[in-house]
Amino acid sequence: MAEPERPPEAAGGIVFFRTEHREQVVDWYRDTVGAETWLEQPGCTILAFEGFRFGFCDGEETETEGILTFVYDDAATVDAMHERVGEAADEEPHENETYDIYQFFATDPDGRTAEFQTFR
Repeated sequence: MAEPERPPEAAGGIVFFRTEHREQVVDWYRDTVGAETWLEQPGCTILAFEGFRFGFCDGEETETEGILTFVYDDAATVDAMHERVGEAADEEPHENETYDIYQFFATDPDGRTAEFQTFR
């Protein structure tokens, strides 16, 4: 049996969310998390963080499903991000033995979950 044909190479991907407060949520990911604007489009801002692209587009309602996970090289950096997000943090950084990670969750200005973690 012949091998299935491989799909064409891709340049990456982008996850989009609708938001009622684009400027506020984009500012939080830029100023607090350290993401950079990758592309500004009419009604949409696409951010990039170490090759991870995610966008926020103007909408009549805010989508908060899913989790945006930011991965760091070590626990010290996760701890530093915990300090940086401040009151947005939902918990203290901790070990998660199930997934062998060190992590914490926070809530962005839209009410969406953001995770900050490192693999052990």
